[in-house]
Amino acid sequence: MAFDEHLADRVREIVAASGEFSERRMFGGLGFMVGGHMAVAASREGGLMLRVDPAETEALLKKPFCRPFEMRGKPIDGWLRVDLAGVATRRQLERWVMRGVTYARAQPPRR
Repeated sequence: MAFDEHLADRVREIVAASGEFSERRMFGGLGFMVGGHMAVAASREGGLMLRVDPAETEALLKKPFCRPFEMRGKPIDGWLRVDLAGVATRRQLERWVMRGVTYARAQPPRR
């Protein structure tokens, strides 16, 4: 399944308003990079995949429509998936996207 182009456009609008970014196809989706770090992606599985502070992972997983990002069947701290129903409104989407952007900006720039 390809990523949701409409969702990618909505994410792009929010990320672009927050400053400099780039896009990269990754994990079958479209990732939005800030400072060389992946902040958020329109996932090929639908919804968002995003980076967050690993210390916040457990608390964020209690939010509706949020679930762990798994690699080889194991959840990875600091990575989340948010189902499409959890980003239906602009406000919902902006909260999640900006969480990823804020975390990416807090990391040292990649060269």
